Amino acid sequence: MSTLTCFKAYDIRGRVPDQLNEAIAYRIGCAFVEFLGAKSVVVGHDVRLSSESLTNALIEGITDMGANVIHIGRCGTEEVYFAAFDQPVDGGICVTASHNPMDYNGMKFVREGAKPISGDTGLKQIQALAEADNFSKAEKKGEVNHLDSRPRYVQHLLSYVNVEELSPLKIVVNAGNGGAGEVIDALESHLPFEFIKVHHEADGNFPNGIPNPLLVENRAPTAEAVITHGADLGVAWDGDFDRCFFFDAKGQFIEGYYVVGLLADAFLAKNAGAKVVHDPRLIWNTQAICETAGGHAVQSKTGHAFIKERMRLEDAVYGGEMSAHHYFKDFAYCDSGMIPWLLVTELMSRKQESLESMVVERTKAFPCSGEINSTVGDTDALLKSIADRYSADALARDETDGLSFDMGDWRFNLRRSNTEPVVRLNVESKADIPLMEQKRDELLALIKTF
Repeated sequence: MSTLTCFKAYDIRGRVPDQLNEAIAYRIGCAFVEFLGAKSVVVGHDVRLSSESLTNALIEGITDMGANVIHIGRCGTEEVYFAAFDQPVDGGICVTASHNPMDYNGMKFVREGAKPISGDTGLKQIQALAEADNFSKAEKKGEVNHLDSRPRYVQHLLSYVNVEELSPLKIVVNAGNGGAGEVIDALESHLPFEFIKVHHEADGNFPNGIPNPLLVENRAPTAEAVITHGADLGVAWDGDFDRCFFFDAKGQFIEGYYVVGLLADAFLAKNAGAKVVHDPRLIWNTQAICETAGGHAVQSKTGHAFIKERMRLEDAVYGGEMSAHHYFKDFAYCDSGMIPWLLVTELMSRKQESLESMVVERTKAFPCSGEINSTVGDTDALLKSIADRYSADALARDETDGLSFDMGDWRFNLRRSNTEPVVRLNVESKADIPLMEQKRDELLALIKTF
């Protein structure tokens, strides 16, 4: 029995064809049906060149086990999530590698109602079944039905905003040659916006590089287009568009942390006293906004499976991570890269304010370092050394996810990566940029010694 290395903590990712190929995709399809006892599964795939053949093999496995497939074709991950709670199915699979390198692919799984399946909730069992490769095929093969679910998905997206109240904004949209462009085209006739389209056509060759706007080097095309066209804002997405990234009218990148605060504010204005879930990396801005708006901020471990689980537990209206993942109760607690920018345009329209002016006071009140990654030899020794150094002076210590220390007028979070010998540092202060920068540099100097 061979180990399948493409199974990760939350989903499947692997190099094609050595870690993930049609034969493995077939076994995963069989295992998914056996694990869930599924009768019907929704399947879709991203724009990658290997996605269609992997999807076809996956569907063979699903149907050989007797389950029916609703095939929604090329789409974003969130369109599979949507179909999984919109259609009477037992689960859904999106074949996607999001922002991974060209030669990678992967899969994301949900069960009925678009509930996540990750390491703690079934992914390990699916892996064990796929590795054992001991399946009894059904006497009757399942059927494949093709469904254009996009019109219903687009109507659902539009339900988050009052279209009549939207101002005629000029917006740069950068799909990075991933899947977002097709959804923008489907939304366009319903909205009063003028779209400036950058790297718009879906192209699995990714002629302009892998779509990952979290990387600083990938931001210039969006920023430059905003300035050139005098746009009101810019929005860029990763390949399967489950994350979106914002640029203000000056072309400045807006840290995801402050977008979480904006969206928390937007939801609490419509849902008095509601709960908002956030990750532990940067917290003060979100907590302050929730307190002012009469809501409740709830801290969760980082990662989509943890955030979704906590949101369901708390019945939270919204959840946000500084990494640009945003989760919505009305979207079955799933993440979407389309709902956030619609809500931001509604906020800009309602307040008659620019994006820059909506976040400038927040960035002054709680300046942050942004996430800084460092490769280290011994993460355990580093974390112990940092804890020893700061514990005595800390007002509070939290280990929800890595180490968080509240030092009074500044705080930091240091956590290890799940997948590589890297630690991720975030530092923030209370209205003191020099202090934040000094403490950031102090911590980075300590990290370097390891």
